[in-house]
Amino acid sequence: MASYHLSVKTIKRSAGRTATAAGAYRAGERIECQREGRVHDYTRKQGIEETFIVAPENAPAWAQDRSKLWNEAEASETRRNSVTAREWELALPSEISAEDRSQITREFAEELVSRYGVAVDVAIHAPHREGDQRNHHAHVLTSTRKLEPEGFTAKTRVLDSAKTGGVEIEQMRGVWAELQNRALERVGEVERVDHRSLEKQREAAQERGDTLSAEELDRDPELKLGPAANSMERREKAAAEREGREYKPVTERGAVVHAARQARAAFREMRERVGIAREIYGVERDAGQGRVSAGLAALRAATSKGRVTDDVRERLARITDRGQDRGGQSDEEQFKGRNYARDRLKEIMDKDAGRDGQAAVHKLDGHSDPELGEETGREERKPSVNERLKDVLNKPREKLEIEDGRDQEKDQEVENDREIDREIDRDPGLSH
Repeated sequence: MASYHLSVKTIKRSAGRTATAAGAYRAGERIECQREGRVHDYTRKQGIEETFIVAPENAPAWAQDRSKLWNEAEASETRRNSVTAREWELALPSEISAEDRSQITREFAEELVSRYGVAVDVAIHAPHREGDQRNHHAHVLTSTRKLEPEGFTAKTRVLDSAKTGGVEIEQMRGVWAELQNRALERVGEVERVDHRSLEKQREAAQERGDTLSAEELDRDPELKLGPAANSMERREKAAAEREGREYKPVTERGAVVHAARQARAAFREMRERVGIAREIYGVERDAGQGRVSAGLAALRAATSKGRVTDDVRERLARITDRGQDRGGQSDEEQFKGRNYARDRLKEIMDKDAGRDGQAAVHKLDGHSDPELGEETGREERKPSVNERLKDVLNKPREKLEIEDGRDQEKDQEVENDREIDREIDRDPGLSH
């Protein structure tokens, strides 16, 4: 699934960093820093797919020379704590081709040049050979001063100011999302990326009446693993794949991230199945089928979609039961965190059925009566929804058609009764 990532960092002298070293590392080249007298040689670096420089039309010819470009950027700054470059780190969609990834990255660089008048140095990197093979990304290094015919001139204060910097970056985040979505649409992908916060996405889903998506977005942002934990989890995933066993996180952060990703995947599958069921039901009803036949067709279509290994309810229960504790929280807070997805489902079902929380829990577990558990025989309690569905699906086709006909007759009788009631209401002699 396509995911969105754009982060902006600064190259600061106060942190011991230089624009020359940053440019050499990201492009995999050898650059001598004239200000420090040091040589930064990263020509043995692997995984660099493409590099290019985008500069304003009236920029000097040396702007296309990476070594000259970043040495000039360093020379234009005189303070010990100067910011000499700015880096935009972009995640590239794995669903599109290498040519398309290069195109949208170049378009983003051209937008930066047009908007701020800076020089832009782009390096597109392939996924790490031991990591997620979908992790295509780009490092976009920009100058902090405008590049004009006479060289670097004024600072781009609009990105440095506390009042305007955040607004500008948010607008560029939107530009990057739009470029990715256009590329995904061109190749026929359904998935889209969204640069907005989870809270804003959830509010938008509620406004358009998409309750399921709103519930899926009602969560905390995914926890960042960090280099050490990420490396440990990558090794464990590789070992599990070699040994043919299920991957189980080995770090606390990895367990939290893994549980969150599984929960999101379950929500996405549930939303897809609900959409399929609604669509098939509407088609069948338009074709003249009764409610029972249309409902059965919708159920079959939803349950046969893709790879079906477990019931959605069982998957969600298994995921939430495997949730791990977060450090620094009380026992009560940890328990609530592990059962968050279950609690949200209970609230949804409670709203739908108009019953209390305990009834919703038993409904989630497959029981109709909260006072009757698994040990109670089926004849002593009301069958669960799953049991009733199994009975319907196992009935012969002839019996279903008979029940469908009875259902239509019942509908007609109800409509006739309503017509009689309306005639009585219209008769003034029978009014009360």
